[in-house]
Amino acid sequence: MNEPLNDTALDTLFRAARSFSHWQDRSVSEAQLRALYDLMKWGPTAANSCPARIVFVQSAAAKARLKPCLAEGNVDKSMSAPVVAIIGMDLEFYEKLPWLFPHTDARSWYAGKPDKIAASATLNTALQGGYFILAARSLGLDCGPMSGFDNAKLDAEFFPDGKVKSLFICALGYGVREKLYPRGPRLAFEEACRIE
Repeated sequence: MNEPLNDTALDTLFRAARSFSHWQDRSVSEAQLRALYDLMKWGPTAANSCPARIVFVQSAAAKARLKPCLAEGNVDKSMSAPVVAIIGMDLEFYEKLPWLFPHTDARSWYAGKPDKIAASATLNTALQGGYFILAARSLGLDCGPMSGFDNAKLDAEFFPDGKVKSLFICALGYGVREKLYPRGPRLAFEEACRIE
């Protein structure tokens, strides 16, 4: 378990991976989406809270509901993707803690504390969103994560009970590498880190 991944795996997950806006005409199966979730769910969250809730928008009818929620610049890259995942956060995640984190009364840490609920749901859903991207890449899928949508309109359409709020969306499929922009730079270790 403590052996480092080889360079091919590291390239797939990080060094050669890109965010895509153009997609090949190749479908993504339900089995692939299930495999993606079955990997991402193992990533750690605070008190094993697992607040992420995902809607995989795949059918033409579901895409028609998604389209009016999108910012203009995100319409084409979302509508042309085989799947768009809506990564939402369950604001009642703490109700599952007696099962997910049974060694103590973790539910009481959150129940009736809306600011703490929102902060924890946002942080831990963002973590799970990162695991989602890595899981997708590890299965050979490309990703196009984005904000740029009307959260309130999207939530009313896809999470009408009000318990789940959207955090970001992520197009999934097989990207067209020839249409990528040159890779953007990243900060050097010395610019972003220090060792004390």
